[in-house]
Amino acid sequence: MQLTEIAAGRIVTAFIITQMKVLVIGGGGREHALVWKIKQSPLVEKIWCLPGNDGIANEAECHPIEVSNIPRIVEFAEDNQPDLVVIGPELPLVLGLADELRARGLAVVGPGKKSARLEGSKVFAKEFMQRHKIPTAKMHGVYGSPIGAKAALDRLPLPIVVKADGLCGGKGVLVADTKADAGPFLDHVMDVANYSGAGRPVVLEEKLIGEELSYIILTDGRTVVPMAPCRDYKRAFDGDLGGNTGGMGAFSVDGLLAPEIEDRIQNEIVKPTLDGLAKEGIPYTGFLYFGLMLTADGPRLLEYNCRLGDPETQAIVLRADFDFAKMLLDSADGRLKDSQPNWSPAASVYVVLAAAGYPDRPRTGDPISGLDAVPSDGVAIFHAATRRLGDTYYTGSGRVLGVGASGPSLDSSRAAVYDAISIISFEGYHYRSDIGAFPKRHSPPSS
Repeated sequence: MQLTEIAAGRIVTAFIITQMKVLVIGGGGREHALVWKIKQSPLVEKIWCLPGNDGIANEAECHPIEVSNIPRIVEFAEDNQPDLVVIGPELPLVLGLADELRARGLAVVGPGKKSARLEGSKVFAKEFMQRHKIPTAKMHGVYGSPIGAKAALDRLPLPIVVKADGLCGGKGVLVADTKADAGPFLDHVMDVANYSGAGRPVVLEEKLIGEELSYIILTDGRTVVPMAPCRDYKRAFDGDLGGNTGGMGAFSVDGLLAPEIEDRIQNEIVKPTLDGLAKEGIPYTGFLYFGLMLTADGPRLLEYNCRLGDPETQAIVLRADFDFAKMLLDSADGRLKDSQPNWSPAASVYVVLAAAGYPDRPRTGDPISGLDAVPSDGVAIFHAATRRLGDTYYTGSGRVLGVGASGPSLDSSRAAVYDAISIISFEGYHYRSDIGAFPKRHSPPSS
């Protein structure tokens, strides 16, 4: 639709897209949640997803092009000319997909390659925090060999946090209580054969004490729009036991973040980050994730992610009471100031169902039962790694699928999620039963 008006003596012509075609890059639970929410927009006519999965295929046209195959993705985009491209995972961002698409005149949600270094390199991110005086954990040093890192452990205070440089799929961080805990991890992540060499070098830093918080913003380079605050759960089992995972669940509720703490986050962490990027000539557009620890001394930055989190996205979209697709388009077009996101006062909870053996050696190929029996009213199922044969879905990887719900309170949302989970089953599956449940030393936030 074309509108023409006279403004300040000039004839201004604007084009409003009423039948938008959207391309979503990725194939996990985050991308299913994005497709699910984008599809609700009256502006959207068609959605493609690359590569997608067999759950996403119920809501979008999927094509088996892997997220690392930048030339094929670009070719697909040139052939189909989407009005908007939304890049979900970190890998294509670090590889420069957003730059390639923007160079061809496409509207893209996602930072360029230089900006994505904030997630692509733990060393770069940590040194960036130090340069711009962003409150974070004390860095003890950067080490390029297991021998040097292990020698440093002899003189450094324990517990200590070990972070492997590069992209490690959420499994490149260890909180080591003893040197013996850290040794095997260092040998593994610093071996070139593992993580495709992503584990060289490592950062050693102090362990912070407090409550973790995921604080995510969307920016077009000028305007900043915060997403609903979330808390995710990275360890595999209840009580924060077991190995690190890509995330076992998340929840979001208004009382999670006090206004005075959010002011500090914005003034001490978000603004200095964006100012620092601008000062270093690194333009940033898209989602920027701040992984925080709320300590007794105030918020401290643990890490950056250059995209929406997974499983935080699932909890966020369940509270998005506005046209999410329009906000994304406004961001890509540099008009984010025109968006007025409204977050529902409802609380949301999202729980991941993982395959047997996850996170170490997930088993695949197990049939999933009960999906059709879950009531659709108020409950959403997002597929992360499923394969469909006939009428049956099968497990395809570690985090298989997740169940989310939003309701008037955290307790009601949790009840809806876990009631739905009790209907679903596959061999050896496991999930955390404490998502959204607060430790006894805390009272639940109001909702």
